[in-house]
Amino acid sequence: MHNKYYAKTTRNAIRAIRNTKDKATAEANAPKVFAMIDKLAKIGLIHKNKASNLKSGIQVYINKLS
Repeated sequence: MHNKYYAKTTRNAIRAIRNTKDKATAEANAPKVFAMIDKLAKIGLIHKNKASNLKSGIQVYINKLS
């Protein structure tokens, strides 16, 4: 139950960043989401490479925003 909560919360946070069109908001929320992804990898819910790919994809998206 505990792990499911963290996974779902992180997925929602990632979805929120990817749906935003404002670069400043996305940049402000990115460190919190990156920390959430790192925590999932640390406790073993996702693989460390998947965590890296998620963070990279989010950063690419943020960099494309104007």
